[in-house]
Amino acid sequence: MFNNQTILVTGATGSFGKCFIKTVLEKYSPERLIVFSRDELKQFEMQQEFREHLDVLRFFLGDVRDQERLNRAFNGVDIVVHAAALKQVEAAEYNPFETVKTNVLGSENIIHAAILNNVKKVIALSTDKAVNPVNLYGATKLASEKLFIAGNNYVGKECPTRFSVVRYGNVIGSRGSVIPLFMRLKETGRLPITDERMTRFWITIEGAVNFVLESISDMRGGEIFVPKMPTTNIIDLAKAIAPDCKIDLIGIRPGEKLHEALIMADESRHAVEQETRYVIQSPALYRNVEQHDGSKVPDQFSYASDNLDQRLSIAEIQTMINAFVPAGVNV
Repeated sequence: MFNNQTILVTGATGSFGKCFIKTVLEKYSPERLIVFSRDELKQFEMQQEFREHLDVLRFFLGDVRDQERLNRAFNGVDIVVHAAALKQVEAAEYNPFETVKTNVLGSENIIHAAILNNVKKVIALSTDKAVNPVNLYGATKLASEKLFIAGNNYVGKECPTRFSVVRYGNVIGSRGSVIPLFMRLKETGRLPITDERMTRFWITIEGAVNFVLESISDMRGGEIFVPKMPTTNIIDLAKAIAPDCKIDLIGIRPGEKLHEALIMADESRHAVEQETRYVIQSPALYRNVEQHDGSKVPDQFSYASDNLDQRLSIAEIQTMINAFVPAGVNV
């Protein structure tokens, strides 16, 4: 479904966006592939990296806060992948108003522009931090999820636009990942750990991109797609990367959790399990939508990173890291 389509990616100069653009160019033949971001230097660097594909690629400078620019950029677009966000937890705690403007008001702008331009499919990237949020970043992503799901209720009968969400955990190789940080610091002989009990979900950046592509193909509007993901204990992660380093326990930072969740118990009433993912189906849509097949999850089911059944061993983490390093990530 991606051949001969016009696809726009917001925040496309980030880690996910670059990998998404690369994957689509390798696997499909889109009519146009639009890089939408506010960083002119990164766009220039992408133009050099993908110069063999400039007949397909378009580079639009713009900010999701700018409704008028989005209205223009979405003209003639079939599929939108919304990856733009302010994502650093501590930065969001210190700059809450800026985070709300991008993550919440920017999401509203995306919805209005998509409906105005009859975009067929819009999928928004979310995070495990949106589940029972304790930090501002997570709260803004929860609000963003709610906006995109509710966006389906604003679509008129003659408009084809559908909105869905993908929710996953930490991405190996992204700029905010702790893995590059640990790999840089291991030469010092010491690693800072916030709390030795901490656990996190992990997905490779290629896995995230492929999951988003799969979700776009399957989306019907109003659902949240959640991949099945392994987890790690932070101490095991540190030992896998730098087994000889000493650990400095520095305490949990503002807005951090010990464990993350991808599905909370109250969402289980509307969730089904499939082979490689869960689908949380919206109970609040005003229009009839075909539901996804799958096994109903148990009542009060939750999907959290402290579940030992999905925990990686140190050896498995090392295999994961070894696959990550050759991917071209600058550590």
